[in-house]
Amino acid sequence: MQYAIIFSSPTGNTQMLAETIKNHIKGECCYYGKADLAPLMADYIFVGFWTDKGTCDESIQDYLKQLHHQKIFLFGTAGFGGSQEYFDGILKRVQTNIADDNQIVGQFMCQGKMPMSVRQRYEQMAQKQPERFLPMIENFDQALSHPSPEDLQSFIQQLSVIQ
Repeated sequence: MQYAIIFSSPTGNTQMLAETIKNHIKGECCYYGKADLAPLMADYIFVGFWTDKGTCDESIQDYLKQLHHQKIFLFGTAGFGGSQEYFDGILKRVQTNIADDNQIVGQFMCQGKMPMSVRQRYEQMAQKQPERFLPMIENFDQALSHPSPEDLQSFIQQLSVIQ
């Protein structure tokens, strides 16, 4: 079995998930890296993303639109988390970039830590709107430990559909 791992990960969170795939999926990894150089054919294509405005980033959107007749496993991270319903909404929006002739064989999302600059911005905004931004600071602090060992273990269990 050949598989490709395509991902976008400016903070390193989604790359942690990509490494988990590489370490737990048997077969030959024929590509590992960014979407712009990725092959369009493999037995399975793992596509990872960070959440940008409630969906995957533009490079992943463009890549997904090129895929046809593929078995795709989606994986991603989001700075906000704590709710599977929230993650499901993101995954549903990501799937709108995938043609109907593809098969989604699995999907996984977890929370991911954000850069400290985000917390600093929230702190500044909380001075004017504490009711809105103090919960965002709390979420930021909770995200610092993610992807956690528990997240990675859950991901490994989701990957078992490929084995």
